[in-house]
Amino acid sequence: MKLALLGYGAMGRLVAAQAREAGHEVGAMVTSQHVALTVDELANVLRGHDVAIDFSKGPLVKGHAKACLKANVPLVEGTTGWKDQEDEVRGMVIEADGALVFGANFSIGVNIFYRIVEEASELFAGIDQYQAFIEEQHHSRKLDAPSGTALKLKSIMADAMKEPVSITSTRAGYVPGTHRVGFDSAADQVTLTHTARSREGFAAGALLAAKWIAGRKGVYEFSEVINEIISKR
Repeated sequence: MKLALLGYGAMGRLVAAQAREAGHEVGAMVTSQHVALTVDELANVLRGHDVAIDFSKGPLVKGHAKACLKANVPLVEGTTGWKDQEDEVRGMVIEADGALVFGANFSIGVNIFYRIVEEASELFAGIDQYQAFIEEQHHSRKLDAPSGTALKLKSIMADAMKEPVSITSTRAGYVPGTHRVGFDSAADQVTLTHTARSREGFAAGALLAAKWIAGRKGVYEFSEVINEIISKR
């Protein structure tokens, strides 16, 4: 595949390294120096690529999606902090018959964790003495709080348990990304935890999504990609 990278920070560089190691071609690398490009100009940069992978900033997502649609390039959206634009971006892609994979977290482990949490929540649903909660911790440089992953977990748990679920967020030092869900009662507490050791898992997930979306149309959450892959085993 020939990949375009939207954003070339720590994640973008890691994606590029893993892509080259896997034998993919890395074409355009759109950095902060290209922010002034119009949608049409960015579309011209993106044409000829098989997939674009975006790890930039939330406010840029809408423009990047528009450019990908104009260039007829599928988009893997790994950026967080654009929840307020999600419905609009989804609608744009569907209307233009484009292709988008997005997710609050592109870690393969986290997306399997979603399924484990959903199953646990369904088991605890209806048992009044247990109350669900979420705790998430990240390094001080992470801007959004709660994290997109925590919000996704909240949605999964609230849907299963039919009750509100609280989130506690911590931003400090160099804490690795950690998400802990719990079911607490006067008698005991059950917890499930996912801890990210590095960003390599996010890059691997983004490349998996890029390979999956190439040649497809439609809007998909990364969890759907993982579910399809698991179901075929």
